[in-house]
Amino acid sequence: MPFSPASLALAILAAAVPVAAQNIATPVRAGSLNRVEWFAYATAGPASTMGGLISSGYGVLTNEPPEYPPNTKGFGQRFGMRLTGMATGNAINASMGAIWGEDPRYARHGGPEFGARVKRIIGHTFVTRYRDGEARFAWARLAGNVGNNSLSNLWRVQSEVGAGETAKRISFGFLGQMAGNAFAEFWPDVRKKIGRR
Repeated sequence: MPFSPASLALAILAAAVPVAAQNIATPVRAGSLNRVEWFAYATAGPASTMGGLISSGYGVLTNEPPEYPPNTKGFGQRFGMRLTGMATGNAINASMGAIWGEDPRYARHGGPEFGARVKRIIGHTFVTRYRDGEARFAWARLAGNVGNNSLSNLWRVQSEVGAGETAKRISFGFLGQMAGNAFAEFWPDVRKKIGRR
């Protein structure tokens, strides 16, 4: 099904909210990552829950997928489906990241050069820091995104199953990561400016 601009924006927002909040709520310090806490917060923390409420509510309004009714029961089914996907993807990311030494969190650039900050936002959608402090391709993040969206075909409703739908969800996963990185990069600056008024 083609997405309208509003649908696309809302889908990206729903994916970005938990990423942004987990980035802001888990400041980056060497050796400080607790993967169990990261998994719990990224999966069912307040920001992830807010993202689920937004996307599930929008699904009810647009009756997508049509197999779920456009009522409170359908809202719960949509919310539950999103939660199982988040849990699966984050479990893969956390476990594979532990083996490979990847840190799933975004580290702000914070400098004055806008272009450098945008480059970091985009780059760190696909790259992450490793145990040795070096930045390399985020294999665990990729595994979590592709694994979650592929495995969830086993329990998704028929209209959401298939190569095209899976590819769309994987793309939204990367767009959501990028949007979450952007929020984590720029929100502290916006908050400072608001606080000065």
